[in-house]
Amino acid sequence: MLVLLFLLACFAVFFVFAGRVLVVDRPEKADVIVVLAGDSLDLRYHKGMELLRAGYGKKLFLDASDDSTYFGRTPAEYASAFLKTDAGEMEPYVSVCPFAEDSTYTETKYVERCLQNSHPKNVLLVTSDWHTARALSIFRHRLPQYNWSVAAARDPRLFGTQWWRQREWAKTALKEWTRVIWWNLVDRWR
Repeated sequence: MLVLLFLLACFAVFFVFAGRVLVVDRPEKADVIVVLAGDSLDLRYHKGMELLRAGYGKKLFLDASDDSTYFGRTPAEYASAFLKTDAGEMEPYVSVCPFAEDSTYTETKYVERCLQNSHPKNVLLVTSDWHTARALSIFRHRLPQYNWSVAAARDPRLFGTQWWRQREWAKTALKEWTRVIWWNLVDRWR
């Protein structure tokens, strides 16, 4: 009986804090800011630009896929054109970091290529709030030669730390927890 009560208490604590555990928002000044791909509203990009303008980095890389096309252009080509019109006075400090494949795990090898010419010591990741803890863990593990910090781009349509309050938030939390478990049980050990 005591064991059952203990397990129920553990489950209740996890239930309440499961959303908060996914979010790490501790940006630190860095040599380079890397905005990870995967945002449909450009919230990650805008958060990255806000941090670049605030002096959190000297250069910004915007990850964009180059292994697919949409109306004859890759997302990386669209991103390059977008940066030319949107970055304004910051344009000399921003560029696209093209990648292929579709996972945070594989994205690290493409980010590493983009970082090589900049020779940074400190790198600031920008990603969706629900993705921050896992992304930070993956990049620290796969690219330990850099000091990593992370900033959260919030999208209240997709996620809130009280994940049980909205259907979309619950779906995002469940998907992310599945990925967190996979990362910790499988990918981390490859």
